[in-house]
Amino acid sequence: MIIAEHLRKTFPGKGKGKDKTRVVAVDDVGFEARDGEITGLLGPNGAGKTTTLRMLYTLMRPESGRVLVDGKDVASEPEAARRALGVLPDARGVYKRLTARENIRYFGELHGMSPQLIEERTQRLAAALQMEDFLDRQTEGFSQGQRTKTAIARALVHDPRNVILDEPTNGLDVMTTRGLREFLRQLRGEGRCVIFSSHIMQEVAALCDRIVVVAHGRVVAQGRADALREQAGMAHLEDAFVQLIGSEEGLQA
Repeated sequence: MIIAEHLRKTFPGKGKGKDKTRVVAVDDVGFEARDGEITGLLGPNGAGKTTTLRMLYTLMRPESGRVLVDGKDVASEPEAARRALGVLPDARGVYKRLTARENIRYFGELHGMSPQLIEERTQRLAAALQMEDFLDRQTEGFSQGQRTKTAIARALVHDPRNVILDEPTNGLDVMTTRGLREFLRQLRGEGRCVIFSSHIMQEVAALCDRIVVVAHGRVVAQGRADALREQAGMAHLEDAFVQLIGSEEGLQA
C-alpha cells in the first residue's frame, strides 16, 4: 500500500533574487493506493502527475507532506521503501550495449539477488510480457514497445509488492498496449499495489479500480469511476473529467 499525504513541491520560476517566483508543481496532493487495486493518476499534461510519482519513489523530496510505502516513511527509510517498489519512470533508458536479459540481470544484481533467482524471475517476466523473441537481442535498435517491456521487467525483477508506472503505454502500438494492460491486471490479481499515470481516458476507464484526478498540481476529485461520474453529474467518464478539470480552472482564474 502507498499513502501520499499533503505533498507539495515547487520549482524556481522567473526573476532574480527576492523577485524570483516559485512555480507550484504539486500543491497538497494526497491519496491512498491499496493492495490488489490499480490506482490511476489522471490529468492533462503538466498537471503534476510525474512530479507526484517522483516523490512517491524517492527521486524527489517533498517540501511538505509525506509518503508511506507499506507503512515505511520514504523520507526516513528510503532504502526500505525502494526495496518495496518497482518503478517505470518517465525516462525509459535502457543500456543499449546489453541485451534485454542482461539489462534485467544487472538490476537484479543491484538488488542483491542470486543468479538462480534472477534467471527464474527473468523467465517469468519474459513470458508475462511476451519478450521471448527479443530477450537475448542487444537493445540498441529496439522498438518503443520492446524498450518499455525491458524497462518494466528490470523494474520488477526483485518482485516488489508496489508498482509505479509513469504513462506505461505512451507511444506504444495497439497490440503492445493491449498486452501491457493485461499484464497490469495480472499484477493486480497477485495482490500488488499498482499506480500508473495517464492522460488517456479510455486507458484509465478500462483498468483502474480507483482514479485520482489531478489538475494544476491539485487533486480535484478521487474515487471509483461511477463516483466521479456522479460527482460531476455526467453519464460518461470523459465528460466527467472535462467537468472536473473545468471546475478547477475556474478556481484558478
